[in-house]
This record gives sequence, C-alpha cells and structure tokens, in this order.
Amino acid sequence: MSAATILSKPMMWAAGGWAFFIAENFILSENRTYLIENFGDDAYHYAYGTLSTAAMSSVFYGYFRKVKDAPPLLFKGPVPLGAKVASFMCLSLGLGMASQIPPKIQIPVEFVTNNSADENNTIATSAAAEAVVGPAPPTEGGGWKVRCPFDFTDNKDTNSPVQSLERISRHPGLWSFGLLGLGSAFLVPSLPQRVWLAMPSMVALIGGAHTDSRFRRGMGGELSEEYDKVTSNVPLLAMLSGAQGNVIDVLNDFSSEIKPLNAAVAVGTADSILIRAEFSTSLTPEIIPLLLLQEVGSLFCIEQGQNGQEITQ
Repeated sequence: MSAATILSKPMMWAAGGWAFFIAENFILSENRTYLIENFGDDAYHYAYGTLSTAAMSSVFYGYFRKVKDAPPLLFKGPVPLGAKVASFMCLSLGLGMASQIPPKIQIPVEFVTNNSADENNTIATSAAAEAVVGPAPPTEGGGWKVRCPFDFTDNKDTNSPVQSLERISRHPGLWSFGLLGLGSAFLVPSLPQRVWLAMPSMVALIGGAHTDSRFRRGMGGELSEEYDKVTSNVPLLAMLSGAQGNVIDVLNDFSSEIKPLNAAVAVGTADSILIRAEFSTSLTPEIIPLLLLQEVGSLFCIEQGQNGQEITQ
C-alpha cells in the first residue's frame, strides 16, 4: 500500500474522526479528577458531551460524504469466500452478545400435563391443601398452553464470579459494537470504507483497556484481582486460555447460561446481512452504519450516566 493511498483524503476521513473520538475520551477520562476539581463537575460533563458530539458528527459526516464507496477497491464482483467467513464469525459474535441483553425469547406455546399444570398453579397453596384433604391423586393427559414469548425471570447464579457475557469479555457492550463494524468491514470492497467500519473495534480495544487500567487504579470504579484474572478485555481470550478453568467445562457452563433463542436470532440476522451484501447493488450494506449509529450512544456510558456518575457497560 502506497503512502499516497494511506494519506489520501478518504483514508484520513475514515480514520480521523474515530481517532479524535478515542483521543478525547482517553484524555478527558484520564484527567477526570483533575478537571472536576479545578473546573467543576458540570463543566467537565459539558466539555465531554460537546467534544464527543463533535467527534461523532465528524465520523458520520466523513462516512456519507467522503468515505462511502471511495477507491481503491480491494475486489470486484462477489465478496470473496474468506471475507464471508470472517464476516459471519464477527457478526454472529457481535450480534450474539447484543442479543443477550433483551429478555429471553421462548416459544409462545408449550405442552403441559395436568400434573405439571396443577403443580404450577397450586404451588402457593399446596402445603395447606394437603394438610386438610391429603395429597391429590395423580391425573393424566394435558394440552397446549399459550405463554408470553419473553421470559422475564432472572436465572443468574449469584454465587458464580463470572458467567454469560462476562465469560466472553469484561466489556460486552463495546465489543458487540466493535465486532459488528469489523464483520461489516469484510463485506465492502472500498478500502477507506473498510477502515471506517473496522475502527469501532479499535474503540473497543483501546477504550476497554483504558477503562480496565483506570479501574485497577481505583479511578471511577473497581476491578478486583479475582475478577481480573478470570475475565479479559479481548473477546474469548479468558475462555479459551483456561483462565476460567477447563475449556470444555467452561463451554458447557456457558451454553447453559446464555439465551439460546436470542443467540439463534442473532446468527440468523448475521446470515441475512451476508445475503443482502451478496445481492445488493450498492457497495455497502446500508443497515450497518445505521446500526453503528444506534450503538454509539452506549459509548457515552463509559464516562457518565444519570446524575453525572461514572459507570461501565
């Protein structure tokens, strides 16, 4: 790749806005205590919000006005097979992580026996009834029962130090955003456009590492030594390196902790994005920048939440 290509205006716009966003987040958050002590909490958050808004405005202005479909093109015609595989893996993981945030999806009908229905409906009064009239005789048969398509119960094991998305990364919100962009980057032939779409993964890598560094120093949060050892910033690193125990056992535990239908919907969505990219007449799956724009709001939660208090994902 020539220096002229790297320093071209489309390439500068592709990386420049994201670099500005990373830099202003890094500088302001690293100096948060000093700035608040000298200028006040309100001034700090006004500056933070103003600079972040300016950075993201330049990011999306650059994409739609300078970067989209800009040369050079890395391929012509269909997306290469290797790029499809890499894209599917990144999109499936990114969307899969995001899919675990909503309530658990479940099939809206189930077949129940009379015994199981009676048990569910009389659990609160069964002890008292048995004391008066004795145990009820078993019944047979059953039928289909309609239920809510979402399961709002929380089955999280509070005794486990790490589970579900935490097994993948300490920063699942950042990395779902980053992997969505990275997976999309493999589908476009435009080099500047590919750089723009890949930059959110750099936001996740640098932003997550900096958050961890600050929390280890007690700045804005805490990262215990135990939790630090069994989790990672980079997705899947702790799971596959053995930091959480035997890899096979960890994968089995993980499979029982996630919401399977949510994950299946995510994988299906990733597949549909690939199909659309394959048959679209445009060089860009236009849904991707819109999804990235929707995800950008979560990044502001790194530094400030309601009432100006610092939070993580």
